[in-house]
Amino acid sequence: MERLQKIIAMSGYTSRRKAEELISLGKVKVDGVIIRELGTKVSIDSKIEIDGKILNIEKKEYYLINKPREYICSLSDEKNRKIITDLISTTARIFPVGRLDYDTTGLIILTNDGELANILMHPSSDVEKTYLAKIEGNLSSEDIIKLKKGIVIDNVKCKPKRVKVRKRDKVKQSDLVEIVITEGRNHIVKRLFESINHSVEKLTRIKYGFLELDNLKSGEYRILTNSEIRKLYSYKKAKKKSTYQ
Repeated sequence: MERLQKIIAMSGYTSRRKAEELISLGKVKVDGVIIRELGTKVSIDSKIEIDGKILNIEKKEYYLINKPREYICSLSDEKNRKIITDLISTTARIFPVGRLDYDTTGLIILTNDGELANILMHPSSDVEKTYLAKIEGNLSSEDIIKLKKGIVIDNVKCKPKRVKVRKRDKVKQSDLVEIVITEGRNHIVKRLFESINHSVEKLTRIKYGFLELDNLKSGEYRILTNSEIRKLYSYKKAKKKSTYQ
């Protein structure tokens, strides 16, 4: 059950504010009954009409997938590369929330809920993204200090929340580094390491906010639970709270 004006907005017919005006004017019918009271909750399966036009409302779907290498996070590709939505069996018009590079693996959310996607991708929501990066060379203490202090990339400072060497191989001269960031600029993790002269050989996102890959194998996915969806929406509440502090 959702508020009527929200369902109308979700359908793409008009904005939520305009939907409220239409309801107040008695122009909206639900299952043949005119609804005038704002905030009325109805089923997403209801027959909703506005001035005699029946709305086409797509049910919201939410997936967590372990993205394999050599898939792009897009809805189409002029180079005919494999796209992430091909891995999920659905007729809904889902899209990835943010993106992972072609050669980057790991956790990504796909949905057809534009409102939630906007919340999660908005910089002020501060959603933590945790990556494991296999890098060329061993990080020095000076390198770690530079990362933790933040590095300016394209005139904007990127300051990781956490940086930790998980595994060090002095023989092969490589490190496995856990790094947590909140922003989503393209190639940002690779560029952070490149700025201190370490190339990234392999990159995997293992967490997105509170969500983890758990036992999902490469290419496997699962449907998010209602509890997880509500918790993801709470990033919007956290953003509002911080605005007034």
